[in-house]
Amino acid sequence: MISTKSFKNPTLLFIKSIVIVFALFSSFVKAIDNPDAPDLVSEFEVREKPLIESAENSAGYRPSLVAYTDYLEFLDKELNVIYKTLQAKLPIDKQQQLKQSQIAWLKYRDLEFALIESTWTKADFGTSSSITRGQFKAAIVRNRIIQLMHYTRTF
Repeated sequence: MISTKSFKNPTLLFIKSIVIVFALFSSFVKAIDNPDAPDLVSEFEVREKPLIESAENSAGYRPSLVAYTDYLEFLDKELNVIYKTLQAKLPIDKQQQLKQSQIAWLKYRDLEFALIESTWTKADFGTSSSITRGQFKAAIVRNRIIQLMHYTRTF
């Protein structure tokens, strides 16, 4: 409950008004995006679910390695599809920026993958190393896919 003292202080009243307006309009944030656009992230999560379950349910070094390799191949295909989809929707002047951004991201990804491979080795972490490497690598690619999906939603 707002006390009557707050109405006597114009600065406090202004701040409370701003907070209330922000709270009211924050529920409409999705309206800025294209509300008719498909929910790419939800659709993606449905497609990836069997692969995640397979990776999570694999037992042992070799099965985990195979499951995460399959998941990363799936993610790579998804990344290429969403990149091309976004590229096609962007204005010409922004397409080159996306291309440069993607090239920089690929360099980052490759450096991260090298770090992951050299750090979480079977010699140091045993059979769980394939699970850890797979999870870390998948998270990097998955995050980029979702980022591009969010960009795509605005066009």
